[in-house]
Amino acid sequence: MGVPPRRDVARGSGGEGVPRIEPMKPTDWPDVRAIYARAIADRVATFETELPTWEQWDRAHLPACRFVARGPVEVLGWAALSPVSERACYTGVAEASVYVRKSARRCGVGHALLERLIAASEEGGIWTVQGSRFPENVASLRLQAACGFRVIGRRERIARLDGVWRDTVITERRSTTVVAVPPRG
Repeated sequence: MGVPPRRDVARGSGGEGVPRIEPMKPTDWPDVRAIYARAIADRVATFETELPTWEQWDRAHLPACRFVARGPVEVLGWAALSPVSERACYTGVAEASVYVRKSARRCGVGHALLERLIAASEEGGIWTVQGSRFPENVASLRLQAACGFRVIGRRERIARLDGVWRDTVITERRSTTVVAVPPRG
């Protein structure tokens, strides 16, 4: 089974078929929120059932690791990192979120976003980026594998969505350039 050809949704936005990846600004929130709302409604990408406010979303994500993919007329997708813990020993571990507008999927937008997110994570001293995906979200799992993530396990019946117990597949990507350093204390 071959890889389907990339469509030209992003053509002209940042190069030949490549979206322009830029740091996310607060003014991008309406587009980011709309893309996230669609993912919440689809029930295949997140346990969330309600949209956060900008303030809630802003507090939950690392400031230096937030990006949008800009097309000629709209934001095509977004990616951000969230800390996995407030404990100092986990300072270099974060969880990745990547969401792509339905019309821009299978165009390389998610790949471009995740690659930029990985680069920013390493620039910021993150040594492990992890993911937690529903097993049926095959596209997300393939994207992660293409960007160097490996499956480390499956959490069975970890939480309920709409009253139904769901599993998640846990993935991680270890940096080859950032060395885990114990916190100063």
